[in-house]
Amino acid sequence: MTIHAERILVTAALPYANGPIHLGHLAGAYLPADLYVRYQRMKQRDVVFVCGSDEHGVPITITADKEGVTPQAIVDRYHEANTKAFERFEMSFDNYSRTSLPLHHTTAQEFFRDFHARGILTEKKEQQFYDGQARKFLPDRYVEGTCPVCANTEARGDQCEKCGTYLSPMQLLNPRSKISGAVPEVRETSHWYFPLGSYQRRLEDYIRNRDERDGWKENVLNYTRGWFKDGLQDRAVTRDLDWGVRVPLEGYETKVLYVWFDAVLGYISSTREWAAKAGTPDAWRRYWLDASTKYVAFIGKDNVVFHCIVFPAMLMAWNDAHTEQYVLPDNVPANEFLNFEGQKFSKSRGWGIYVDEFLSRYPADPLRYYLCTSLPEYRDSDFTWKEFQAKNNNELADIFGNFVNRTLAFCARTFGGILPARGELDSRDQAILDLADKTPVTAGGFMEAYRFRDGMGEVMNLARAANKYFNDSEPWKTAKSDPARCATTLNICTQLVRTLGILMSPVIPATCERLWAMLGLTGSASTQAWDTAGAPALPAGHPLGKSAILVTKIEDEVIEQELKGLGASADAAATSATNAPSTPTATPATDPPKDLITLDDFKKVDLRVATVLAAERVPRSDKLLKLQVEVGTDRRQVVAGIAQHYAPENLVGKSIIVVYNLQPAKLMGQESQGMLLAASDAAGRLVILQPAGSIESGSKVK
Repeated sequence: MTIHAERILVTAALPYANGPIHLGHLAGAYLPADLYVRYQRMKQRDVVFVCGSDEHGVPITITADKEGVTPQAIVDRYHEANTKAFERFEMSFDNYSRTSLPLHHTTAQEFFRDFHARGILTEKKEQQFYDGQARKFLPDRYVEGTCPVCANTEARGDQCEKCGTYLSPMQLLNPRSKISGAVPEVRETSHWYFPLGSYQRRLEDYIRNRDERDGWKENVLNYTRGWFKDGLQDRAVTRDLDWGVRVPLEGYETKVLYVWFDAVLGYISSTREWAAKAGTPDAWRRYWLDASTKYVAFIGKDNVVFHCIVFPAMLMAWNDAHTEQYVLPDNVPANEFLNFEGQKFSKSRGWGIYVDEFLSRYPADPLRYYLCTSLPEYRDSDFTWKEFQAKNNNELADIFGNFVNRTLAFCARTFGGILPARGELDSRDQAILDLADKTPVTAGGFMEAYRFRDGMGEVMNLARAANKYFNDSEPWKTAKSDPARCATTLNICTQLVRTLGILMSPVIPATCERLWAMLGLTGSASTQAWDTAGAPALPAGHPLGKSAILVTKIEDEVIEQELKGLGASADAAATSATNAPSTPTATPATDPPKDLITLDDFKKVDLRVATVLAAERVPRSDKLLKLQVEVGTDRRQVVAGIAQHYAPENLVGKSIIVVYNLQPAKLMGQESQGMLLAASDAAGRLVILQPAGSIESGSKVK
């Protein structure tokens, strides 16, 4: 059940100021947040939308060291670049801040001081690598060495990028400092810890309560349940680093707050900055310290733990001792990942495309529309150049743009650019007007539920119906045989153009502003009321503006150039991987084929696309996972020996391939009604085979 509140606070995950924004970032958190905010403003609700750059942490200092500049120079560069990229993408933030501002440092230090003074934090001594030459403790990413799993000699202190194993610096073989190259020594240091486990019961109740009120996504719920199942542990709040928010405690001047602690507080400091800029410095309290606020936090799935567990626990800890209570997120609609031409975005491999690069070649609106229709709301999705072109040409241009252009051009030719009067309605007229009246309700219901693909799908369905209405009404015939009937048709079509301009404006705002001018209207499509968008509000005799092509098609030659560039990127990525330092390994010989089968034998195997709805470990088994999958309208259980290669929570929402007609079998007492397809790589890891693009569950594999 959706919450209706007096005001709405919306945050989008703070992007890390260590590189440019790419399309995956937009699809994960930023476009969904912007669509929601634009819709809520058109519902005439009180909304504040904040974000900002996350500017602390080890990756930034490493980049600065490599370039021989200060961390401030790095964050200044990327904050400015990403701010401009967001502006070009038409993001409608009320405030875009940054965590290097003094106001943010003050906000984060307030929380630390409060927790420390009340005895919430615990000091712990621990062993950590120390660089004697540089005279400083080494955070995890400042230590490199040999991976104990795959023998990669360039493994980082937090993870081996070659085999993907998560590590701690102490696990590395032959460790060395990234600062001096020296072998580090182990020294004792101390840090303050937040008792996250003490809040587990309350966090479980909080998420259950919010889910009942506002309908949380299943992928988010399953991910948090996985953390709860393992049990929450104390989490370090401080670390030995030069760059960050200084620990406001005597004797700890050389330490900073861990970036996980200070970054989420950037939402509060950004709202405080917004209020100060507006000349109402206390206005932020209405959104953060008033229980009648609905708070929605848009993120990608890699940030679920921080926004569903860590940040709420921090706010709970503050609220326990203060009469002014911070609101906790009412929903955290995290999206899955957007891939690029079938592969994950990778900065190191040069695979993907950055927003500023993309928008230097194409307008923002076609990208916004394509991403909206491909959002990874429940499973990973894929950006492809061909599909981008098809969405722009076949939907934006041929359905939406075509209806607008033919309607206004016909009005200009037949009625001199003046909206004709509407006469008596027939059943066809009434049906399309009823659909226009209903669409804001049906589309709005999806928008409230964070189902933006479905919401905009309803609006595009109205555009399809409008085209059919135009065709079926045949105004080119009635213009001569029945002018009054033609006038009625064109009046209704022009009213539909206005309706579509309003309802499409959250997705393609710039295009809809041009449409608004073509209708001869003042103001803006995006400031109109959503609820009454379907009403025929244009009076007879209204002078229309000058008609023009609303959506430009993308030619095949343009996309062919993109695909050629894609091939060059793939070659470069392959070369990079080939030249990357690694421990030489023997190439495994290809296994000989098993007994040959006939084509008829193969046709007996029924392969289908399935969606993973839930996943959990099989009791008393180290290898088996129990998956609940959806195959079209059918739901069934599949047991697979992948527990050593995949965490259950990371499988939910993924599309997989299953053998659909396999005889059921029992494994460890669990019935398996199918088999998923996976392959072993050279390192012996199982990799689940997935469809490269977005495809419906139940589709047959041929």
